[in-house]
Amino acid sequence: MRWIYVIAAALVLAAVTGVTVFWSVLRGDAETFASCREGAVAGNIGGEFTLVNGAGETVTSEALVSEPTLVYFGYTFCPDVCPFDTVRNAAAIDLLAEEGVEAQNAFITVDPARDTPEVVGEFAQAIHPEMIGLTGSPQQIREAAEAFRVIYQVPQDPEDEYYLVNHTTFTYLLMPEEGFVDYFRREAPAEQIAERVACFAEAA
Repeated sequence: MRWIYVIAAALVLAAVTGVTVFWSVLRGDAETFASCREGAVAGNIGGEFTLVNGAGETVTSEALVSEPTLVYFGYTFCPDVCPFDTVRNAAAIDLLAEEGVEAQNAFITVDPARDTPEVVGEFAQAIHPEMIGLTGSPQQIREAAEAFRVIYQVPQDPEDEYYLVNHTTFTYLLMPEEGFVDYFRREAPAEQIAERVACFAEAA
C-alpha cells in the first residue's frame, strides 16, 4: 500500500513540474532569460504606470512596451549624468537596429514641475528622433518611480530655478508581456547593452 502512495506522489510531482516548465516557456520567465543576465535581479521590480508623452497624450505601460524598451528616469535640467546615459541608450538602440532588432528608448522625468510634455518631448527628440519622453502629475511620477524602486529627491519650494535633483541612474529593460526583466548600470557601454537586449529579444 505504501508503494501506491509513493508512486502517486511521484506522478503528482511530475505533473506539477511539467506544468511549471510549460508555463515557464510560455511566459518567458526568469529561467528563459537566465543566460541573458549578468547577475541576479532581486525583488519585485516594475509594474503598471500611466504617464503623458510629448504630445500631451496619455500613455500606459502596456501600450508603451510594444517592443524591447530601455527606460531611464531622469530630468531635462540634469547637467551631465542624464544626457550621457540617454545618449548611450540611444546608441544601443541604433546598434540593435543595425542588427535587425526592433527596440525603443524611453525617458521618464522625475521633475514634472519643470518637465512639461513639451519640454520632455523636445529633450527626447534632441537625444534621438524616436526616443519617447514621458512626464505626468507628481503622483503619476511617484507611482512609476516607486514601481521601479527609483529614488529621487526634488527640493521643496526651491529658490533657485536651476535646482538639481538626486535620482537613481539605472536603465531598465522592459519586454512586451513580461514587463521588467533586467537593468543596466551607468558603466555599461552601449555595445554591451545592445548585446544583452538582443539576447532577451531572441529568447522571448
